[in-house]
Amino acid sequence: MTDRSAVDTIRGYFYQFDLSILSVLRLASLDDSVEIECIEDIDIRTATDVTATQCKYYAKTEYNHSVIKDAVKHMVSHFKESLAGTKPKVLYSIKGHYASGQEKLDDGIDVEFLKKHFLTYTKEKVTYCHHIELGLSDAELEEFLKRLSIDVRAKEFDEQFREVVETLQAIFGGSSFSAEYFFYNNALAVIREMSVNAAPADRSITKREFLARVNTSSVLFNEWFVEKKGKKAHLAALRKEYFTELNVSPFERFFLVEVETDSYIRGDLKDLFLELSKKWAKLSAREPSPFCPYIYVHGVPDSELLALKRELSAEGFKLIDGHDFQGADFSCHSIMQRATHGNGIKIKILNTLSNVEQTISSVTKTRRIYQFHLGNCYFEYDNPAVRHVKIQVERLSDVKSII
Repeated sequence: MTDRSAVDTIRGYFYQFDLSILSVLRLASLDDSVEIECIEDIDIRTATDVTATQCKYYAKTEYNHSVIKDAVKHMVSHFKESLAGTKPKVLYSIKGHYASGQEKLDDGIDVEFLKKHFLTYTKEKVTYCHHIELGLSDAELEEFLKRLSIDVRAKEFDEQFREVVETLQAIFGGSSFSAEYFFYNNALAVIREMSVNAAPADRSITKREFLARVNTSSVLFNEWFVEKKGKKAHLAALRKEYFTELNVSPFERFFLVEVETDSYIRGDLKDLFLELSKKWAKLSAREPSPFCPYIYVHGVPDSELLALKRELSAEGFKLIDGHDFQGADFSCHSIMQRATHGNGIKIKILNTLSNVEQTISSVTKTRRIYQFHLGNCYFEYDNPAVRHVKIQVERLSDVKSII
């Protein structure tokens, strides 16, 4: 597969995923459901009927009847079995986006058109009629057409995506960023997970369950979402949303980061400390309200954190950690002392999550928590007065690209 054809194939997957998301969101009842890749690509189940939908995306291809012929034949075969009672009675839908040629269906489809363009085929120079093979009468084909809808003017890729994001924003509220990075990100993960399940029961979800699984305040690292955005663009968007301020306000900022135990390199964490201090500390003599950030590192051994502190201190990088002397208990008063140009404190290190919680609760100024996690979140702080941003990353180095 060439690179270009691979890109087209991936866009086709995303187009179907986005249509699946829209199909759930458009359900009238919270108890209505969508089934992924059961009878067709998407099965929409309501209290009264089931619609089996086939989805095609050919943005560079002219529409020809042959493009959807196999899909129609498959649906006719299913229809025949439903007449015999061996398959459920359903509605059929084909949605497709094409570069041109849509006018070929403008006059509609009758039985003769159906037989000529969709059910007649040639194999090894022999002509076959699928409806004759199935023993379907014209009256039965007429009934099939009543159950079939074909839309060859389905929305273009980006237009459909915008509709998904706008619909999510209308349901959950918030900004367009939240709609895309929280809700769409999670919706994509839910649909992708369902599509690879073996059992049909595990590929079905109600609107109620879907909305509950999508509703989150965390930016999760979904590799399919990142594939769609591009890793560089993904990290840049997070930086723009959370870490681009023209005038950095003197808030108390807590940066919580997690290290990979199997690939940890001290130099990487040290560089991150220096970068956080450089960007999120203001200590000049002219600064009316000087400040510096707090940092907590999750997953690093105490001995390694101590070694890093020693290394930074030996290089003249002043830090405090809330312990005033050897053997002293942690003191919120100590860690909260003001960083100034005079005392040169450039960073405040919190050794434990208990220290983090105690300090955040003791601070009376505006507080911001930025938690970067590799797997599950490791810290919860339930206080509407404190903004808590949770971002899942693939590796520690991503944090530096974001902040």
